[in-house]
Amino acid sequence: MTYRTRLTLLVLLDSIIVSTAIFIASWVVYPYTQILELDAIVISAIALLLFHHLFAAIYKLYNKVWAYASIGELLAIVKAITLSIIAAGIVQYLANDFSLYSRALLVTWLLHITLIGGSRFIWRVFRDRYIAGDKAKKRTLIVGAGAAGSMIVRQLHNSNEDNALLPVAFVDDDLTKQRMEIYNVPVHGRIKDIPSVVENHDIEHVVIAIPSLANGELNEIVDYCNQTSAKVQMIPKIEDLMTGKVSVSHLKNVEVEDLLGRDPVELDIGSISEYVTGSTVMVTGAGGSIGSELCRQLMRFSPSRILLVGHGEFSIYNINMELKGTFADADIDIIPMIGDVQDRHRIFEIVETYQPAIIYHAAAHKHVPLMEYNPHEAVKNNVVGTKNVAEAADTFGAEKFVLVSTDKAVRPTNVMGATKRIAEMVVQDLAKRSKTKFAAVRFGNVLGSRGSVIPLFKKQIERGGPLTVTDPEMTRYFMTIPEASRLVIQAGTLAKGGEIFVLDMGEPVKIVDLARNLIKLSGYSEDEIGIQFNGKRPGEKMYEELLGEDEVLPGEVYEKIYVGRTVEVDPKLLIDFIDQVAERSPKDLKDELMKIVYMEHNLKNVIL
Repeated sequence: MTYRTRLTLLVLLDSIIVSTAIFIASWVVYPYTQILELDAIVISAIALLLFHHLFAAIYKLYNKVWAYASIGELLAIVKAITLSIIAAGIVQYLANDFSLYSRALLVTWLLHITLIGGSRFIWRVFRDRYIAGDKAKKRTLIVGAGAAGSMIVRQLHNSNEDNALLPVAFVDDDLTKQRMEIYNVPVHGRIKDIPSVVENHDIEHVVIAIPSLANGELNEIVDYCNQTSAKVQMIPKIEDLMTGKVSVSHLKNVEVEDLLGRDPVELDIGSISEYVTGSTVMVTGAGGSIGSELCRQLMRFSPSRILLVGHGEFSIYNINMELKGTFADADIDIIPMIGDVQDRHRIFEIVETYQPAIIYHAAAHKHVPLMEYNPHEAVKNNVVGTKNVAEAADTFGAEKFVLVSTDKAVRPTNVMGATKRIAEMVVQDLAKRSKTKFAAVRFGNVLGSRGSVIPLFKKQIERGGPLTVTDPEMTRYFMTIPEASRLVIQAGTLAKGGEIFVLDMGEPVKIVDLARNLIKLSGYSEDEIGIQFNGKRPGEKMYEELLGEDEVLPGEVYEKIYVGRTVEVDPKLLIDFIDQVAERSPKDLKDELMKIVYMEHNLKNVIL
């Protein structure tokens, strides 16, 4: 229906109701008397008609979408009708020798409210019951009958989208809400009752509407949901609801990252702001997973300038455009720089030109099997590249230098881990004689990073499987990219020179359990996708090693951040190794890497 046709019908309908209502009211109030002056009633009817359309225009009664009418629209109708009755009463009083048929006007007011309001709201009832229909909607269980769950139900009731959700029941652990109803949706049990509620009420969809779930609670809820065939979605966590309200459009699939997430770390905003705000900050590997997230986090602390340094043209372009779009109103100079950390001249040129106060060195080759086949490239990028950036920081007086390292540098069994350990040694050696405060930060696997297991599993699921897992018993420690980046920035504030900070990685996770969860969350069964065990790849460990009590200084220096013990580094050994990289065969290079790394293990305490 066009706007013109719709407007014409509404005006015509209102005109009929308004013109006849006062005559009906007069007959109802004075059915057997002749005290009414017909001329006064006719004048009142004309006045009512004119004033009704005037106030209807003022309150925009003809511009509202009545299919979604609610209390706000009802109040607009009441105001328009009340004012039109008052105005018509004044006209009647003046035209009828200062006589007023107050009871007739009151009944007219009630008829207007009933007929005009009813004509609007009957369309919503008709649409919900006969046009939109519930048959096409998916029967939905809402987990959490609090404020967020109530808002979700209300918005779902008003939704007319294709494949919309029909709220059928709540579950909530609050005993006072059991057997109660919220927006006509009953609370049918507690969270542990999810499987039975889904079965008994033919639930097709589950929405987890608890934005402030504590660590581990989401896993418990998802475990109950996984016992059913219903699709599972959730509202964002409380820290992600930037708009301040929950919306159906915010519903997201439950990701593995959500299940492995931990309680957020409260950053020391004051200390970070003190050394980041107003400073020039440089991030190498700025287009990578960790580097790009570091840039996003740093931008929130308003540096005066941020240098996005990276070798990949497209990745630097992407993060540059993202930051300029997200922080368009911030007075921050964002400078994309194409440069390879192996190019000493280019790195020195960048640092000399822009004089960064803080450098985060995240550029590295991190893929374990690939580095086993390309040890020379691993050394050139991870060791020589780190040396170039670190010495540039020292030469041009940067205040702080933070190396992003890995837990694979602990007792390394592969080229990647060994090169990162030697990169730490380079930084530690410089820390002994430089005014720049050098530090390194170690952590394990980050969820969603390039080359990590999660994106690989997702691609394998898209292809129909199977998911390839090394071994049923293989475990890893995981951390989300934002958490790792925040802790790296926090560790930088703690650096006094020469430390290697170790991040608490939480509890280990079996890779096969990760695969099973991802299959289920993607809407499939393990039988449909399958899991295939391929055996260890070159350089891989079955278990990532946690640090022994004798290897870490006691106590956290900050929440989830520890400082490791250190041993002396022989600078001559490092220089000789770096100078002779190109001359060595791949096998000799690997042997020499392990020789240097394990030489310090003979000192009993591993450098951490």
